[in-house]
Amino acid sequence: MVDTVVTLVVLVLVVLFAVAVIVRTIRIVPQASAVIVERLGRYSRSLDAGLHFLVPFIDKVRATVDLREQVVSFPPQTVITSDNLVVSIDTVIYYQPTDPKAATYEIADYIQAIEQLTVTTLRNVVGSLDLEQTLTSRDQINGQLRGVLDDATGRWGIRVNRVELKAIDPPASVQDSMEKQMRAERDRRAAILNAEGFKQSQILTAEGEKQSQILRAEGSAQAAILRAQGEARAITQVFDAIHRGDPDPKLLAYQYLQTLPQIARGDANKLWIVPSELNDALKGFGAMFNAHGGAGSGPDGGPGAGGEPRGAAPRRRREGEAPPAGPDFEEPVLEDPAEALNRARAEAAGATRDAEGATRRVGGTGGVPPREG
Repeated sequence: MVDTVVTLVVLVLVVLFAVAVIVRTIRIVPQASAVIVERLGRYSRSLDAGLHFLVPFIDKVRATVDLREQVVSFPPQTVITSDNLVVSIDTVIYYQPTDPKAATYEIADYIQAIEQLTVTTLRNVVGSLDLEQTLTSRDQINGQLRGVLDDATGRWGIRVNRVELKAIDPPASVQDSMEKQMRAERDRRAAILNAEGFKQSQILTAEGEKQSQILRAEGSAQAAILRAQGEARAITQVFDAIHRGDPDPKLLAYQYLQTLPQIARGDANKLWIVPSELNDALKGFGAMFNAHGGAGSGPDGGPGAGGEPRGAAPRRRREGEAPPAGPDFEEPVLEDPAEALNRARAEAAGATRDAEGATRRVGGTGGVPPREG
């Protein structure tokens, strides 16, 4: 019984030893990784991805290096600029191991080494810049950091692919001043834009008023010209109609007497002129009443038997004379406004000269002197 137990214990130990030997002999390396193997304490080889066999108890795995690109973010670092302002800068480093042996044997902890090298390089670069340049020169700082880190980490088997400044935080007082400055700048731009808009609106309003006044003036001028043309056409047609009707002096004298009260009407008419032809007109009008006063009047002095008004002698047509034809009104033809305006000015000037000549003739032929109305 005792022999059986001893035999079982020995078998178990042999199985465990065999398993340990197999585990130490077979080594599977994953993709994008490298294994550093030492033989009897010295570097032997680097194992790539795949299945590998080691000599048990002689070969030993020193380290496993990840060959993928890695990202490490460092805590904020205080940096003093050239204008003695303290800013806090966060950095992000993108790096990749290229030589597993150098990354294992050339430096003990390359992550810490990269961090400290980044801090010192960042202070040297930012220390030569003022705050405004620091805030606006991120690409320049990134390029200088990457160059320094790449040169230093090359012998460590590390390649720095990219360096980024994640945040640059100036002091609170400086941030408040910058915000006030930006607010003032934006207010200035807004005021300038408002002034430009008001200026443009005033210009457009003035242009519109100018165009509207020009159009109204042109419309008023054309309307005045058309009214003058219509009045001239009406006067011409009335004058033609009167001459075609062939009125006698008695009718003209009667119409003249009816027009005299209208001439003297109004408070502003302090002086009006009685021409010398008024005596002849009154004589003709009196002769008309004397000639037809008795025969043409009724018993009560009213209208005569013929129904004609008292004092109005009808005009007799001569034998064989055709009855007077009515006025022949022609269709008015509108003239060009410019030509009509020039012609109206010429006619007005001619009428003024005729009126001045008539006044001089009346004063020279012994007309009736003017009397106060």
